[in-house]
Amino acid sequence: VQLQASGGGLVQAGGSLRLSCAASGSAFSINVMGWYRQAPGKQRELVATISTYGSTNYASSMKGRFTISRDNAKNTVYLQMNSLKPEDTGVYYCNARTIFDEYWGQGTLVTVSS
Repeated sequence: VQLQASGGGLVQAGGSLRLSCAASGSAFSINVMGWYRQAPGKQRELVATISTYGSTNYASSMKGRFTISRDNAKNTVYLQMNSLKPEDTGVYYCNARTIFDEYWGQGTLVTVSS
């Protein structure tokens, strides 16, 4: 499975961004897709995940501001980020899990200016 993320960039606080991550290869084997982020000097943390059937899970600090969605036909997961804060700045990584393996995309940088 290969993951290609896109959509990061520079945005002012209060703004919005939409990240996309397209899976290729053995994408049919993916059960859960999600987003994680790593802020400067911090460990990678969960943002949100979504199962094949649409069941979602969010980190508490993102709930209500971020929305994860998935297009199974396109093997693509999206992350709509609203009301962005400077503390949302970081590299956002796409993640995909099968029964046996876990895969990571290359990361896309999100910078939120105050």
